[in-house]
Amino acid sequence: MKFFCIAMSMIFSFVIIAANAVAQTPASAGPDQKFHLYLLVGQSNMAGRGAVDEESSKTDPRVLMFTKEMKWEPAKDPLHFDKPKACGVGPGLAFGKKMAEANPSVKIGLVPCAVGGTSIKVWVPGADDKATNTHPYDDMLGRIKEARKSGVFKGIIWHQGESDRNASDKYGQQLSELIERVRKDLDSPDLPFIAGELPQFKPESAASTTMFNEVVQGLNGKIKNYDCASAKDLKDKGDKLHLDAKSAREFGMRYAEKMIALQKNK
Repeated sequence: MKFFCIAMSMIFSFVIIAANAVAQTPASAGPDQKFHLYLLVGQSNMAGRGAVDEESSKTDPRVLMFTKEMKWEPAKDPLHFDKPKACGVGPGLAFGKKMAEANPSVKIGLVPCAVGGTSIKVWVPGADDKATNTHPYDDMLGRIKEARKSGVFKGIIWHQGESDRNASDKYGQQLSELIERVRKDLDSPDLPFIAGELPQFKPESAASTTMFNEVVQGLNGKIKNYDCASAKDLKDKGDKLHLDAKSAREFGMRYAEKMIALQKNK
């Protein structure tokens, strides 16, 4: 009987200790605050069409990519999967490595969501892109929801406009609305957003490209925590449309420089 009482007392004490430990432990650790996520959005020059080369497979242990299957893996080109046969080097990986270099105490997570050939008109809830059989904005939201379980979003980089350069008078308002919408969906009204200029590849479209770039640059000062990355002197891969690998990487570093500056001033 004495032995039984001692045993029961020990069990009761253990239960109390365990209960206290559970009470003091959060139900969930939550997203890693040192895992900084960046959304990569737009059309083909964000998705990347540069030729994959030796540099493409050089990974950084602190730079990860969110795959089509919504898994985290070491980032390498191609990051995107919108048009598998065409995907190649874009600005995202160089951007991620530059951000990691500037923030040595964190990991960087790249969340690719760009869809080649898309107009800004399909980057709204419910719209579909028939060429890829996707819903760009809605699909992006699904990926955001899953990615943010792991980390915290720190910014967005956007390159789009080849499909809209002739409608630049409307583009400023459309882009402003998109920025407001995606920030709201991310519950982050001041999230840094970097747009990119269109590169000048065709003499016949120089005037419309210049006008378009003036529109995206003109949003500086009108939208909080917004800036625009220059596409000056970037080169195409021979098709007068898509950046070559070297220029895509240069563009990525320009995006990173703008992002770092915005974050410092935030």
